[in-house]
Amino acid sequence: MARINLVPWREKRREQRKRDFIMLLVAGVVGSLLIMGLWHLINQNMIDNQIDRNNLLRKEIALVDAQLAEIKRLDETKQRLIARMELIQSLQESRPKAVRLMDDLVLMMPEGVVLTSIKQSGNTISIEGNTQSNAQISALMRNIEEMEWLAKPNLRLIESKDTEGLNRFSLTLKQDKPETAEAEEE
Repeated sequence: MARINLVPWREKRREQRKRDFIMLLVAGVVGSLLIMGLWHLINQNMIDNQIDRNNLLRKEIALVDAQLAEIKRLDETKQRLIARMELIQSLQESRPKAVRLMDDLVLMMPEGVVLTSIKQSGNTISIEGNTQSNAQISALMRNIEEMEWLAKPNLRLIESKDTEGLNRFSLTLKQDKPETAEAEEE
């Protein structure tokens, strides 16, 4: 007798293939999820590292900004100190000028000239006074031109005689260091 296999082998094979397909599908989905999860972790790690680097850079930038502010403050302090030093230097240089001016005024003043006001603004000196004649003012201006430290006399005003018989005058001149005094100081 012939043996007949009544077991539905085709259906079993179909079911086996179906199970294998589902298993492969599940394995593919699980594999894809694992790969996507791993990719997400790697990207998140890279983002976290970049955030940490950015925070570090912000801290360093803040430190550099603080140092720049300190440098700026120090530069301002330096400029103020330099300005003070220059002022002190100019005061030191001008200190003997007042004494020299008084000495020169005594030497250059002709007889009959009376000074009523002496004002100094920088190197410009304004002199006001009274005199008996215009010739005395001319003599005063010649004497100023002969002085080492005084130069450029400029007569600004002569008013005629008042009740006492005096002429009022106003004169400006410059106080300069002569070249010989500058060479001696160097």
